[in-house]
Amino acid sequence: MDSQTQGIQQLLTAEKRAAEKVSEARKRKARRLKQAKEEAQGEIEKYRKERERQFRDFEAKHMGSKEDVAAKIDADTKIRIADMNRLVQVQKAAVIQDILALVYDIKPEIHKNYRQ
Repeated sequence: MDSQTQGIQQLLTAEKRAAEKVSEARKRKARRLKQAKEEAQGEIEKYRKERERQFRDFEAKHMGSKEDVAAKIDADTKIRIADMNRLVQVQKAAVIQDILALVYDIKPEIHKNYRQ
């Protein structure tokens, strides 16, 4: 009986050690996965920053800076306003004459609904 108890005890001890090894292996695996995830996040962040820098360089090269764009818009707006003011000055007299002609050209008529 004693050897049987001793054999069972050895089996329990071996099972406990095996469980500890499995547990330790799972912990190592979890640590490796966490480390791999952190490294991947670092690489993703590095790649994102590089792409943003490339985009800013491309934008500056092809579109100019924001101040340049704003200055171009302001200049274009001033040109359009000047053109509109010039057109108003050119056509102002003719429009006033047309309006006055319509106002002065009064044709008195009796309304069609008027009954005597």
